[in-house]
Amino acid sequence: MSLVDSFGRQINYVRLAVTDRCNLRCQYCMPAHGIDIVGRKELLSYKEMYRIVRVLTELGINKIRLTGGEPFVRKDFIGFLEMLSFNDLLEDINITTNGALISKHIETLEKLKKVKNINLSIDSLQRDKFAKITRRDVFPEVYDTFELLEKSSLNLKLNVVIQSGFNTDEINDFVALSKDKNIAIRFIEEMPFNGKGQRDIQKNWNFKQILNEIKSKYDVTEVVSEKSSTSRNYAIEGHKGTVGIIPAFTRTICNDCNRIRITSTGTFKNCLFDDGVFNLRDFIRSGASNDDLKELFLSLIKEKPKNGFIAEANRKKGGVSESMSTIGG
Repeated sequence: MSLVDSFGRQINYVRLAVTDRCNLRCQYCMPAHGIDIVGRKELLSYKEMYRIVRVLTELGINKIRLTGGEPFVRKDFIGFLEMLSFNDLLEDINITTNGALISKHIETLEKLKKVKNINLSIDSLQRDKFAKITRRDVFPEVYDTFELLEKSSLNLKLNVVIQSGFNTDEINDFVALSKDKNIAIRFIEEMPFNGKGQRDIQKNWNFKQILNEIKSKYDVTEVVSEKSSTSRNYAIEGHKGTVGIIPAFTRTICNDCNRIRITSTGTFKNCLFDDGVFNLRDFIRSGASNDDLKELFLSLIKEKPKNGFIAEANRKKGGVSESMSTIGG
């Protein structure tokens, strides 16, 4: 038994949000006053998360990405990583973080063999601009963390959300970082998930425009990525690192999708753009067995839409207006 959807795609990757809370207030993610965070009892407990992941790994999931909100905001997140490391069917544990709270944990993370990739979200290299985007003045801490992670044994990716009229002039400043640092820079198309449209997107900087901006200064060569990669990746001559672009909004990567998502309150999502297909938390708390969970996952995966456009069209709750912090990045 394994998770294969009705389009023959083998699902082997789960994104799990461990919290909806975050210590920053990024403009494209949530409104300035924050979001209505849920009560602690509504969040999945670590024990429940571990159980869900265990069942999923028995159905062929071998990679997990832990997101939030900001995962390091949740108490004893490191303990949960240690717990997950005992799952022998799990090969990769990856984490997406904003970097403001992680520096003191880097040594511990390096000791956890399954923790391989850290994605650091950083949308500007200018302190004042960074403060404007995140509504918090923590750029020095985040940049220090970036340098510590780059020197560590962990694979580091920088996630940069490209926001029209705001940080597009910094695209090639980021590319320059890849010259001497062994990092992967990932430019991400801006999404509409900003908590009730708090930021008016004047002009969408799509994949093509981002690539043209890089090509205006650098000679790039596309590198072959694994089939289910969410980014199109490029090498630049003489650069240690690589550059990639994630067409998150234009959605040209859906055909090879190999992932599912689970929010911090236990909502199962087949696609970032759907409005959630099932609440696992309530199912578990009403006494479901592991076999019940397995059967459920096998049936839910058959509902996975072909792509993000179909998922969005099938939404019952209208247009996309949630906060990325609620969805889990």
